[in-house]
Amino acid sequence: MKPTIAIVGRPNVGKSTLFNQMVGSRISIVEDTPGVTRDRIYAQGEWLGRTFTLIDTGGIEPYSKDVILEQMRLQAEIAIETADVIIFMVNVRDGLTAADSDVAAMLQKSGKPIVLVCNKVDTPGEPPMELYEFYNLGLGDPMPVSSVHKMGFGDVLDECVKHFPPETEEEESDSIRVAVVGKPNAGKSSLINRILGENRVIVSDVAGTTRDAIDSEYERDGQKYTLIDTAGIRRRSKVEDAVERYSVIRSYGAIERCDVCLVLIDAVTGITEQDTKIAGYAHDEGRASIIVVNKWDAVEKDDRTMNAFLKDIRDKLGFMSYAPVLFISALTGQRVNKIFDSIALVSGQHSMRVQTGVLNDVLADAVLRVQPPSDKGKRLKLYYMTQASVKPPTFIVFVNDKELAHFSYMRYIENQLRESFGLTATPVRLIVRERKKENE
Repeated sequence: MKPTIAIVGRPNVGKSTLFNQMVGSRISIVEDTPGVTRDRIYAQGEWLGRTFTLIDTGGIEPYSKDVILEQMRLQAEIAIETADVIIFMVNVRDGLTAADSDVAAMLQKSGKPIVLVCNKVDTPGEPPMELYEFYNLGLGDPMPVSSVHKMGFGDVLDECVKHFPPETEEEESDSIRVAVVGKPNAGKSSLINRILGENRVIVSDVAGTTRDAIDSEYERDGQKYTLIDTAGIRRRSKVEDAVERYSVIRSYGAIERCDVCLVLIDAVTGITEQDTKIAGYAHDEGRASIIVVNKWDAVEKDDRTMNAFLKDIRDKLGFMSYAPVLFISALTGQRVNKIFDSIALVSGQHSMRVQTGVLNDVLADAVLRVQPPSDKGKRLKLYYMTQASVKPPTFIVFVNDKELAHFSYMRYIENQLRESFGLTATPVRLIVRERKKENE
């Protein structure tokens, strides 16, 4: 899993502004009113070659009895528990407050690395005298930043990266890691229990029963599997319980560490916006995926029902057109065994390697069949292609001018690769790189 940085502090010290500047877009609402950020918000970032998850939190009011503020405090506590590194933000204009001291005491109990950041130091040069009183928190050197003027971010991120856990090589295992993901109550735990043949995971009709990702080892026909059951992912507006919110990042973490993703759809409720977000995350992470429509036994059917549902899937999850679709019932066991045939199919394609010579024969043939596009008298030239990695199969194609590599033509090349090598059930990544020839 990626390392996690949580930005915490009392309300209105500039956490959301810092968060937005670090991830390069306005994801958090920024207002000059304390308590605007009521939920944790996540984004992916990269610094010094390390990718990480950044969590923005609501402001901590340690002893507030206000219900919303109390929820925000819980949220921040959960973010702290999840984080590898904590950015503790204070505000030089307000000076050291009692609330800052209370939050600092709470953070010290966590035992996590803490980077003390002093915001609103808006003039470059010698730091203001007010900065030095923050040494009283006992958290080391306060680092001056200006969220508004984007000053001091690099130093803060440098310090955070120092505290990241060391990068670990993915352990080569003969076990296929399968994450079962979906919105609450889609039947994830029921499916795993059906596969395992025992009630290893608590099953109930209360959405959000599974609070954390749970791994179960399983073997079938000589192949080992690690089944990862995840807490249901809900739309943020519908999530009110703090512990369930904590489960969301763990669910995304399970997607990050799996080989194959079973995206569970509830046949009774149909495909929801949240289903598209979960599938979209798996797609963006390049995971081999299978769309599993559960509770098919509970749907009234005629000879057109399945085709209509398939069309709905292809319409709403069009970005995942490569993913096989299965209609099952975890309750009755209907077609559950078919899942393993699909896992073998997508897993094999997901880790396929193609020899460079064969790859370039296919590329040359594709270019002969359909000529590359040209613009203002200049034609796209595709020099050669190489496979960079697997899981998913990732290919680099070297061209004379990236601007000429139109999306539609590169999609044609991708389709030729899929057809030639049988890559029909896996995401495929095509990276275009420019390589100038000396005589050009």
